Amino acid sequence: MDRNIPVVILCGGMGTRLREETEYKPKPMVEIGGRPILWHILKHYSQYGFNEFILALGYKGEQIKRYFLDFYALSRDFVVSLNDGQVRTINRNDSEKWQTHLVDTGATTLTGGRLKQLKDVIGQTTFMLTYGDGVSDVDLNRLLAFHRSHGGLVTLTAVRPPARFGALELDAQNRIRHFKEKSILHEGWINGGFFVVEPAALDYIEQDVMWEHAPMERLAADGQLYAYQHEGFWQCMDTVRDLKYLESLWDGGDAPWRTW
Repeated sequence: MDRNIPVVILCGGMGTRLREETEYKPKPMVEIGGRPILWHILKHYSQYGFNEFILALGYKGEQIKRYFLDFYALSRDFVVSLNDGQVRTINRNDSEKWQTHLVDTGATTLTGGRLKQLKDVIGQTTFMLTYGDGVSDVDLNRLLAFHRSHGGLVTLTAVRPPARFGALELDAQNRIRHFKEKSILHEGWINGGFFVVEPAALDYIEQDVMWEHAPMERLAADGQLYAYQHEGFWQCMDTVRDLKYLESLWDGGDAPWRTW
């Protein structure tokens, strides 16, 4: 597999349905287990050998820039000389291999407009694309292999939508035969992100539009949009309920997206 494929992450949305957290920070910086969800996403890609990231920043993007500017220093032990201000890091070889491009694409720009602005940064190469607010245990090697096999311009990862409430199975007397607090609906598929995209697909974006609307609709109409069906774990972080669910999995040592 080609490990030089860059990974584009859309990090610019305002996260209005998670206002309790996003009033003060961008959604990708909301923490699970003391780490931003963005860190979890990068760790997953890095586990498969993808270490070049292009972050499309917008709302409160300066906080994401600051996080990466400080990342190297704050992830290490170091010695500061108070005599001359020199800093010397103490040996640690567990640093991340990430190369991260941080590009301000505008506070109110839509997802398609953000992608269009990144065209020169991405270049003429296949790239991966996902959102800065969702985690999954999708096998990225299989996803990329599937994309290579069909020859289309875009592959999205199709997932089963998580149920918002507990699932009940009742018998004829209304007794509960089965209860599951967090279930998966098996009645259809939704867009779970985790795309693989050919650069020619960006030509389908004609203006500042939602990537998920006209561009993807036209790609589908032209037979250029394929779905990789993922039956495993996937969860977006749209609401406080979603956040608490992800935190409970992490704190309980049962976080399926922790592939590293």
